[in-house]
Amino acid sequence: MGKAFDYIIVGGGSAGCVLASRLTEDPDTRVLLVEAGGADNYFLYHWPAGFAKMTKGIGSWGFSTVPQKHMQDRVFWFTLAKVIGGGSTINAQIYTRGMAYDYDHWAELGCEGWSFQDVLPYFRKSEDNDSFENELHGKGGPLGVSKPLAALPICETFFKAAAEKGIPRNLDLTSANPAGVGYYQLTQRDAKRSSTARTFLKQAVGRTNLTVMLNQFVLRIVVEKGRAIGVEVMQNGQREILRADREVVLSSGTVGSPRLLQLSGIGPGDHLRSVGIPVVHNLPGVGSNLQDHLDVCVIAECTGDLSYDKYGKPYWAALAAMRYLLTGRGPVASSLFETGGFWYLEKNAPAPDVQFHLGLGSGIEAGIAKLTNAGITLNSAYMRPRSRGTVRLKSSDPNAPPLIDPNYWSDPHDRNMSLAALQLARDIIGADAFKGSIAAERLPGKNCTSPKDILDYACRMAKTDHHPAGTCAMGHGDMAVVSPQLMLHGLQGLRVVDCSIMPALVSSNTNAATIMIAEKAADMIRAGS
Repeated sequence: MGKAFDYIIVGGGSAGCVLASRLTEDPDTRVLLVEAGGADNYFLYHWPAGFAKMTKGIGSWGFSTVPQKHMQDRVFWFTLAKVIGGGSTINAQIYTRGMAYDYDHWAELGCEGWSFQDVLPYFRKSEDNDSFENELHGKGGPLGVSKPLAALPICETFFKAAAEKGIPRNLDLTSANPAGVGYYQLTQRDAKRSSTARTFLKQAVGRTNLTVMLNQFVLRIVVEKGRAIGVEVMQNGQREILRADREVVLSSGTVGSPRLLQLSGIGPGDHLRSVGIPVVHNLPGVGSNLQDHLDVCVIAECTGDLSYDKYGKPYWAALAAMRYLLTGRGPVASSLFETGGFWYLEKNAPAPDVQFHLGLGSGIEAGIAKLTNAGITLNSAYMRPRSRGTVRLKSSDPNAPPLIDPNYWSDPHDRNMSLAALQLARDIIGADAFKGSIAAERLPGKNCTSPKDILDYACRMAKTDHHPAGTCAMGHGDMAVVSPQLMLHGLQGLRVVDCSIMPALVSSNTNAATIMIAEKAADMIRAGS
C-alpha cells in the first residue's frame, strides 16, 4: 500500500476541483486529487477566445464516437477535456443553469433533495456575479461570472431578428425560465477564463492537506469486501495502490467515470465478461443512459467585416493579441459564442426546449465550415433529447479508447425537433433585421429546401454541443447507478460526483450544473450522508 488519504478524488475537472477545494477547508481532512491531464499553463486556456482552438484538440482526449447509424453512419469528433479544470478550462465559458423544470423533474424521478429550490443555494454559493445579486444570484463565491466584454453590434441585430419571429429579449438567461434571447453571462473574471482550476483549486493549492497529482492515469478502483479502499496507479513503471480511508470520489466525467468503473469490474456483467474483465460488482446502469445535445447550425456571409473572422489571419491575430495584453479588450476577450437564448419548439413544452448560440465568425469549432469572407454561425440544439446511448469498453486495456455511442436520433422525435430547430434558426437569419448585415445564407444555402437535402445537410454538419451526461444516473431503479447522496449502489466508500449522475440532461450548457453538483456533494460528504 502507498500513502493513505481520507478522500481520493479521481478527475480534476469542473467537479473535482470544486470538491478538492471545499473538502480541504477542513484542515484535518487529507485529500488527494488525481488528474490524467496536465497543467493549464498554456496561455490559450486563459484567453477567452482560445476556445476556438479547444474543440480542435488542445487539452482533449482525442476521442470520437462510433458510427451513428441513425445519422448516415457519421463519426463525430467528441471533445472531452484532459487538463486540470476539465471542461471549465476548454469550454466556451457560457454560464447557464438550465430550467427550474429540469431539477424539479429530477425530484419527480425520485432524486430527493435535487429540486430547483434545493439546488439554487449551491448555484448562488459558487458565484461571484458582476451583474446580479438577488434571490437567484450571489456575489463573493470563487467562480467569476461576468457580462461579455467584447460583443459586436451584430448581436443587437440578432435580438431584433429574433423579435420578428416572436422571441423576446431576456436580460438574465440564467433565470428559472430563461425564455428569450440575450447576452449570456460567462465564467470570466477580469477578461480571463474563470475555470474551476483557477478559482476553486487555486484557493486550496497552498493547503498542506491537499495533494495534487497531474498526468496520472488511474488504472482501476480497488474494491475489497464490498468497499472501495483506494485506486491503483502506475508509478515509475510499478503498480501502486493509493489508499482512501473514507471514500473514493469519482469525478472523471460522463465518459471517464463509467469507463473507469467498468475497467474496475463495476458495471454490466455481460459486457465486462465479453471484454475479459472479472465482475467485481454487477451494476447494469453503468455506462447506459448517455444523453447529449446535438447541434445543427446555419452559416451566413456578412456584408462586411461584421464578425471576428478576419482575426484568424496572422496579422490581425497579432494586433488582437497586442490589444488584449495592453487593455484586456478586443476580439481575444470574446468567448465567440456570448449571445443566444432559449425558446419553444413544442407549444406544450413545460419549459423552453431549443437553445441558440450565435457564433461571431465561421468555422470556429472543429468540423464546421469556414467562409472566405466574414460570416456568423447560428447554432441550434434541441434541449430534451429522448435518445439514449452508451459508453462501453473496447477491451480490457485501460489505454484503449472507449466506445462512445450517443445514439443520436435513435428516437425519431429528436430528429424532427433538431430539424425544426434548424428551420427556426434559418428563419431568424432570414429576418428583415439582418438584411443590411447578411449577404446570404451560405449553409445550408437557399437551394437546400427538400426534406432529403435538409436531412443530408444536418447529418453532414451536425456536431455535439459538448454536453454529454447521464451515464452514472442518480435514482432508485434497476438502472440507477448512484443514490441521491451520489453513493454507488451496492458498494461502500465510492461516490460519483460529476454530470454523469444527471438522470436527465439539463436544458442548457452543463458546466454550471456540474459545479453545483460538486458544491452540494461536498456538503453531503462533510455531513457524512
